[in-house]
Amino acid sequence: MTIHFVVHDEGDSVGVVVVEGLKASNRISGWIMDQDKMIDFDAKSDIPIGHKLAVKPIKAGDAIIKYGVDIGKAIADIAPGEHLHVHNVKTKRW
Repeated sequence: MTIHFVVHDEGDSVGVVVVEGLKASNRISGWIMDQDKMIDFDAKSDIPIGHKLAVKPIKAGDAIIKYGVDIGKAIADIAPGEHLHVHNVKTKRW
């Protein structure tokens, strides 16, 4: 089985894509490392390797959690399988 993305802990709201060529509508599998658990869903966006994707529904205004750390704020609703980047996430630093 191919692992398309990794998530540190099931409390995280995002994972990181670890394969090239992830395309919208692909069925993708992810590994939640701390729990040694797999999750699957459909990609909603084309996502480059090394970029983040939502692994659970995120509402506008919600904190984005990666490695158990708040890394920013959603500025739009984000569905599982969608790309997270500057178009839908902002830092809380400024």
